[in-house]
Amino acid sequence: MGLFQTKKIQSLFIFIIVLVAILWIFQDNYLNISFLNKSTNDPETTDNQNQERPYLEKIDNFIIKEYSNDQVLLHTIEAAVYKSFKNSPVQLETVKATTFDEFQKETLTLKSNRAVIFESGSIHFIGDVEIKTVTGVSHELDSELLIVKDGQINSNRKIVYLGESAKINAEGMDLNIDLDTMTLNGNVEILKDNGATVNTKDLFISHADGIKKYMSENATVYRSNQNIVNSDKGIDIDMNKSLTRLLGNVEVSNGSGSLLKSYDLIIDQSNGGEIYKSNSPSRFKSNTVDIKAKKMHYDAISKKLILTDEVLAIYE
Repeated sequence: MGLFQTKKIQSLFIFIIVLVAILWIFQDNYLNISFLNKSTNDPETTDNQNQERPYLEKIDNFIIKEYSNDQVLLHTIEAAVYKSFKNSPVQLETVKATTFDEFQKETLTLKSNRAVIFESGSIHFIGDVEIKTVTGVSHELDSELLIVKDGQINSNRKIVYLGESAKINAEGMDLNIDLDTMTLNGNVEILKDNGATVNTKDLFISHADGIKKYMSENATVYRSNQNIVNSDKGIDIDMNKSLTRLLGNVEVSNGSGSLLKSYDLIIDQSNGGEIYKSNSPSRFKSNTVDIKAKKMHYDAISKKLILTDEVLAIYE
């Protein structure tokens, strides 16, 4: 009962009631949530300072629930530990916020290691952040600002997205909760665990029906330890199969002065390899030879190139 015995705590309770109500994704209001390691108000510093002085109140296993007028559960906020301080933000540890639809089914779950609630009404989730959508797909990311509205999560700030075997940096994000589709906006950099990098724009991510695909229709540069590949019409990555398809006109260079040109190139990195394949007209050109063919197969690890079907070679 200590939570409701002072005016300050009563005010906090009213704030949280308002906060959780506007978070409900079926309403027409906005919720601004900051996900960051260090905010502009530096909540991490504030948190460290608070740990050095006594708190006014501590509640273990804190939970608050919001119901509709018909007693339908709309939203919950849970925290392993709640702490309030004099003239400082409220601290929550191991935080989980969950929204529900009219059938009491979870529609969205937000988790974080810590959260800070400011008097201004903003709430900062600090540390690793996980978003779990209605179909069970989890998205881990770090951003300065997310807005939840009508089944969408949007951001116009820098995003760090932890994908399958890759970390992705982008300039913003649009996430459709129901469809499990996401667009990482602006300049996008994919840092794959195998050392390869991809630079493109406006990357579309789909997890629907169990697939895991990253797609872009913009010019793309793919870099591995072996080669640099440029494509003029984008990229399609199947993370389940470790297949990368570079679309449109493609140029492959390896720093030796030779150049391999093709169309709709597939890079197969399954089983630890790096095989380039194309069934479209291909051309290999170096200082001594110019070879054209209808099909191409290139092992980037062993540096073995096979050109087949109507091969024409000109030696200089």
